[in-house]
Amino acid sequence: MRPSAVRLLHILVPVKRAVDYAVKIRVNPDQTGIDLNVKHSMNPFDEIAVEEAVRIRERLKDAVKSIKVVTIGPPKSAETLRTALAMGADSAIHVELPESTPSPEPLGVAKTLKAIIERQKEGVDIVIMGKQAIDDDAGQTGQMLAGLMGWAQATFASKVVVDAEKKVAHITREIDGGLEELRCKLPVVVTTDLRLNEPRYASLPNIMKAKKKPTEKLTPADLGVDLTHRLETIKVTEPPKRVGGAKVENVDQLLAKLKEAGFTTRRA
Repeated sequence: MRPSAVRLLHILVPVKRAVDYAVKIRVNPDQTGIDLNVKHSMNPFDEIAVEEAVRIRERLKDAVKSIKVVTIGPPKSAETLRTALAMGADSAIHVELPESTPSPEPLGVAKTLKAIIERQKEGVDIVIMGKQAIDDDAGQTGQMLAGLMGWAQATFASKVVVDAEKKVAHITREIDGGLEELRCKLPVVVTTDLRLNEPRYASLPNIMKAKKKPTEKLTPADLGVDLTHRLETIKVTEPPKRVGGAKVENVDQLLAKLKEAGFTTRRA
C-alpha cells in the first residue's frame, strides 16, 4: 500500500486545434492569414504530449491521480478535447472563444494556463505540452508559462522519467551537440519533441467513453485574462513560385550563366 503522505500527481496537458498536417496551406483571399476552411485536427506535438501523460500513468500506476486536458479555441475545439479524452485523459477544460476570434498569442495562452492552474484545488504537478504548434510555429508558450509560474522547465523532451515519491522528473532533451539530461523538481513544465513517443490511436470503445467524461466550459472573462492581440499581421503572401532550372553542357557555360544572373565568378 502506498503511504498516505505521498501526494498523488496531477497532470495538465494543453492541446490545440490546428490545420491538419496533411493539408496544403493556402493564403486566404484577403491576405490576412491562411485559409482555415480546411480539415483540422489536434496539433501533432500535443498528441505526443497526451500520449506521454498516459504513459506516465501507466508506468507509475496509482501514483497519478488525474490527467486533465485543456484547449483554448472556438466551439469546434471540443472535437480536439474528445480525441484527447479518448486517448486516456480523465477530464477536460474548454476555454471557449467566438468562432471568428483569431488564435491567441503565446503570452495570452500562457496567462490563461496560469489562471487555470491556480483554479485547480488539488494543484498541478506536471504540465506537458507540445514544443510548438504547427500553425504559428512560435514555440514559446511552455517557456512563458514556466516563467509566469516560477516553475522548472524542460523543453524539447525526448525522454521523461518521473519519480513520484521524490517529486522529481528526469528529462532527456535533444540539443545540437547530442543529448542533455535535466533533473527537475516538481512542479515542472515539459514540452515534447517528435522522438518522445508514437501516439496511440483512440479505439472505438474509448471514443464512446470519452463522450461521458466531464468537460468544463469557461471563457477568458471567467479566468480574468485578456487575449487581445499585441501583434498585428500586416500582410500574408505565398512565397514566389520556383522557376525551373536549366542544364549546361560544361563549366564554361555554367560560369557564363552565373555571370548573366549577376553573380561574380573567379577561377581557381
